[in-house]
Amino acid sequence: MTSPLRLLPLVPFLAVPVLADTFGSGANEFTIDFVDIGDAGNADDNTGYGGVDYAYRMSTYEISGAMIDSYNVLSGGPAITRYAPFSADQPATSVSWNEAARFVNWLNTSSGYSAAYKFETGGGNDNIALWTGADAGYDASNPFRNSNAYYFLPSEDEWYKAAYYDPSANGGSGGYWDYATGSDTAPTTTSGGTTAGTAVYRDGVNPNPPGPADITNAGGLSPYGTMAQNGNVWEWGESGFTAPNDSAGESRVFRGGGWNSGSFGLASSDRFGDSPTSGSSAIGFRVAAVPEPSGAILTVVGMMGLLLRRKRV
Repeated sequence: MTSPLRLLPLVPFLAVPVLADTFGSGANEFTIDFVDIGDAGNADDNTGYGGVDYAYRMSTYEISGAMIDSYNVLSGGPAITRYAPFSADQPATSVSWNEAARFVNWLNTSSGYSAAYKFETGGGNDNIALWTGADAGYDASNPFRNSNAYYFLPSEDEWYKAAYYDPSANGGSGGYWDYATGSDTAPTTTSGGTTAGTAVYRDGVNPNPPGPADITNAGGLSPYGTMAQNGNVWEWGESGFTAPNDSAGESRVFRGGGWNSGSFGLASSDRFGDSPTSGSSAIGFRVAAVPEPSGAILTVVGMMGLLLRRKRV
């Protein structure tokens, strides 16, 4: 298991972050690529979502079946059941919200961080409990998530911003698109590929794709560089379907459309919800994380490393 922040070999006054975090070991080692979501302080879209006043990272791709398989080997349980007919390189589906939260907790605890979600029982599909004021990391504005966690399921606002917000729109003042491919026009349907402006879904004319594409081959990118926030599979968000996050068993939001949906599910105005115990072959998830240290901090780290090296000579 390597540290979530990995530095290239030390050079004077410079340390360069690699935006991929590594988990597991041996044959079960895997990486999750991330993109930075900055531009803190953007307002909500006209839908009432997307306003985020802090920096964070969003996984570039959806969580794959192979990542769930590695979790099942290494975590010690509880086991997560994914939709077996899909390959290890396709998104992990039929994973409930509770199971996705278990996976995220393992990303944290296996890396030396606090669990994001509070489970008090051992069942893989048991509901969480709410964090309380007696718990370190309690955040009264969101009792679902521990504020000391490094990895987490994206809130609806975090997910929405990564999908639909474009910091370069409107002459650099920022703005929102209707679709997660940086357009107000529905993506062109595809069964796979990386062509800009495409997504894996059916448009009412083309036949239904046979299933989701491999996670790195699932259509065009959002303005921030995430793939398949439109199409491929619907994605769980951390947030309750009805705000605020104040009930452990309440329905959770999912967004983005899937391989078996029409364009109605892709638009920024479309949101849906389901029980945290439910799963579907068309619903998967991605993860978010705290931001990498700033360039200034990395420079200081590099300088300190150089001084320590000189002192030991």
